[in-house]
Amino acid sequence: MIEVQGVTKTYGKKKNIFTALDNVSFEIPDGASVAIVGKSGSGKSTLMHVMSGLDRANEGEVLIGGDNILTFKPKDVDKFRSEQMSFIFQSFFVQGNENCYNNVSLPLEIARVPLRRRKAKIEKALDAVGLLDRKKQRARDLSGGQKQRLAIARAIVNEPTILFADEPTGNLDSVTGATIEKLLFNYNKKNGTTLIVVTHDIDLAKRCDMQVYIKDGKVVRVLGGEK
Repeated sequence: MIEVQGVTKTYGKKKNIFTALDNVSFEIPDGASVAIVGKSGSGKSTLMHVMSGLDRANEGEVLIGGDNILTFKPKDVDKFRSEQMSFIFQSFFVQGNENCYNNVSLPLEIARVPLRRRKAKIEKALDAVGLLDRKKQRARDLSGGQKQRLAIARAIVNEPTILFADEPTGNLDSVTGATIEKLLFNYNKKNGTTLIVVTHDIDLAKRCDMQVYIKDGKVVRVLGGEK
């Protein structure tokens, strides 16, 4: 269970203060697929950053499994995030000069997974996204859809309990985007991983178990949530 309770996030000071999140509260059941929906500037990416510990709220609580990550020291947040979470972004962020195998290996290296255990994990993740036959190919030579599939493989190699996807199909055509959506939802259902998708795409949002609509930093509607 992820519980967001009274979260407020502001930037700036005094007359220049900007409220990015205003007293936001909702709960996400374990294993649910959730869309955080809003227009550009609504606060949805800020909400993802606060929920994941990438940014710190000024007020409120973010409880994951009963632990309020906003009370953690920075190094403890980093450790928690590396063990429990993974991220997929619109711009892929793959290492172009590295091959697919080495790209997927990176999170395992950061987590200090022993070398002898990496190969099976990397090949399992590449196989899950249909890129095992391209493991020696450099990332820069992949198509946009293949790069996003590679980014997903890298995100799931550590078998996270929470997977954040920030506009994961934003740079893709509709056919390729549909393939990426299918991969994400299949992974969510098969592995019981909580999937949190930040999007302005209403059709994508409706495929999720739950939708959290945000406008001007406030949650204006929550649909679903039963799991």
